[in-house]
Amino acid sequence: MSATPLALPPETRSAPGTELASGDFPVTLHWRGLEPYQASFDAMRAFTDARTPDTPDEIWLVEHPRVFTLGLAGDPAHLLLADSGIPLVKVDRGGQITYHGPGQIVAYLLIDLRRRKLAVRELVRRIEEAVIETLASYNLATGRKPGAPGIYVAQPSARQAEDGANVRLHGLHPGAKIAALGLKIRNGCSYHGVSLNVNMDLQPFLAINPCGYAGLETVDMATLGVAAGWRDVALTLAERLAHQIGGLPASAAQPQDGTTAQTVPLQQPDRPND
Repeated sequence: MSATPLALPPETRSAPGTELASGDFPVTLHWRGLEPYQASFDAMRAFTDARTPDTPDEIWLVEHPRVFTLGLAGDPAHLLLADSGIPLVKVDRGGQITYHGPGQIVAYLLIDLRRRKLAVRELVRRIEEAVIETLASYNLATGRKPGAPGIYVAQPSARQAEDGANVRLHGLHPGAKIAALGLKIRNGCSYHGVSLNVNMDLQPFLAINPCGYAGLETVDMATLGVAAGWRDVALTLAERLAHQIGGLPASAAQPQDGTTAQTVPLQQPDRPND
């Protein structure tokens, strides 16, 4: 199914659902704007509970006011500063504690895995690949860490460096986390999703052990020298997610040297999704 023309959303970051190409099944994109976390959480649970075999899959793009979220197996001890003034919400995704705030894209993936014949690990891999492709389109080198879902800063390839990747800034933040991932599967359908740091106040990450890792540095695209708009990055991410979920070939968002997935050495014990 071909995609309808996709226009950038208005300044309110809110627009009616737009259909994206995604293999044999469409994905509807919803721009939900700046929305309290609890409202998004309640809405995606209600959407998942009300699904039928014919319900189209959806991707929601959201920006949240400041909030910490703690996964099902999360240890409250990873919140290091209890009086930060930032609320903590316990949720039903996998993983430990993370932070959401203005300047971060949160993409919620409401996907029927059975219909698409996707295993959970394969969905995680495809989400990660979509983030890697998105960041590569801004000439940022990123990759995975074994056993730690999410995306981390890697050293640019020689080709990326030639094309303008900021090797100095990458080198100052090796292994820093730029995107976090956590899912819940209910009745064969996913909700929750992935967050990507664009241009945000990173100070609240110092009040937690991000995703359960003490001392893990967190960065955003601005830290790595990319002055990109929230809406532009969100649109790129949504398109790459739709292509990956549908099993469609990647397009110009791939790195120019053809490398889409690097592995970043992990120095700490494995953790569940986050």
